[in-house]
Amino acid sequence: MLKIGVGPSSSHTLGPWRAAEAFLKELKQANIFDQISHIRVDLYGSLSLTGKGHATDYAVMLGLSGADPEYVPVEDISTIVSAIKENKKLKVGNTLLINFNPETDIVFNRDFLPFHANGLTFTASFENEIYTSTFYSIGGGFITKEDEDIASTDVNCAFPFLFNKSTELLEFCNQENKSISEIMFENEKSIRTEDEIHHELMRVWNTMLECMYIGCHTEGTLPGGLNVKRRAYNMHKNLVGATPYSTPEEWIKSIRKTKVYFRQILKWVSCFALAVNEVNASLGRVVTAPTNGSAGVIPAVLMYYLVIENHKAGQKEIEQFLTTAGVIGSIFKKGATISAAMGGCQAEIGVSSAMAAAALCELMGGTPAQVTMAAEIAMEHHLGLTCDPIGGLVQIPCIERNTMGAIKAINAAELALDTDPLNAKVPLDKVVNTMWETAKDMNNKYKETSEGGLAVAVNIADC
Repeated sequence: MLKIGVGPSSSHTLGPWRAAEAFLKELKQANIFDQISHIRVDLYGSLSLTGKGHATDYAVMLGLSGADPEYVPVEDISTIVSAIKENKKLKVGNTLLINFNPETDIVFNRDFLPFHANGLTFTASFENEIYTSTFYSIGGGFITKEDEDIASTDVNCAFPFLFNKSTELLEFCNQENKSISEIMFENEKSIRTEDEIHHELMRVWNTMLECMYIGCHTEGTLPGGLNVKRRAYNMHKNLVGATPYSTPEEWIKSIRKTKVYFRQILKWVSCFALAVNEVNASLGRVVTAPTNGSAGVIPAVLMYYLVIENHKAGQKEIEQFLTTAGVIGSIFKKGATISAAMGGCQAEIGVSSAMAAAALCELMGGTPAQVTMAAEIAMEHHLGLTCDPIGGLVQIPCIERNTMGAIKAINAAELALDTDPLNAKVPLDKVVNTMWETAKDMNNKYKETSEGGLAVAVNIADC
């Protein structure tokens, strides 16, 4: 649920990027990779309608060229894409040079494929034959094919604690007398070593921290044509004070010395969330949590805990937070969706807020039942949230929505901590089901198509 990648979108950038990589793997498995003379990419549905603003065309070119979204230097992205556009050639898998014109070989089809709103088809030509493969980007950077079981991944793993619903998770917690993060840690141990778990969790956090740090120290205007001015820089400048620092770690210590009045806390949380999503909107490196469009919520809430609530917190608490958040995100992915093209923004900001609320609640001493209650409260107050990005860009209203999701997560955690779970009227599984039913009832123009809401109320030319 927490992937390192490149912005601006997990479903429209990271997913198609991974699909391109998977397509190259298929060509090699079929022993036809070296014979390829031409590749065409067809984008369908939401990938087509908002693909330009979400850099979907960049993603498929980068994926076909062999660049890895997790490790490619972000400063090289524009260079790679510009070279392909100018030379009309693509070095497939960084080994095979073919003719490739992005203007004609990447086709934006407005039609929706029946299986999922985010479909893309790759067609490779070789020796008077063609090889075609269709993928679906189902949210959060996950991809699948129509004949694959989307929910099969966990089932195929030898996890000691298999669950799809929060009730099943809570049963394991009660049975084993463990917290939610401890249950998930046991599952992780079945597929990797403890050292690997610690290393990867901290790599995720360090990416989040670096992203916040970059966002808070970068001025300017975001790309894309909306002329959105970065706000995290000035907000941070007014908040940070005079304590010197030169690294992200020293930065945390300096923030801990600032004022913690209510207004300052609100501003700090907003600043952290803004910073992440301004980096995301600039094709920077972020952590998909659970999507790129909602990447700022979880780091903002975790940073809030580290710099406001518990100055002694360190690696243990960071790992606990991320693990708990991931568990809650997986429940939403299994029972509903984390794709805005399928469920609107409730599937992105709503899920990320629920993940952050649950994680914060556990760190603040909440019981497993209170943790799931925190997630429920956060999602309950995001139900029906539409996805209507102006110009198809992950900027307005997406960036500000991360601040709202973070603040709601903190509030939800506090409400859950002060509530007896026995008195809860709405269990988490009910709100997951309700979110999915709401998603199915929602008009398609409010599902990441830029055909409704603010996307049509505000003309990009007016910006």
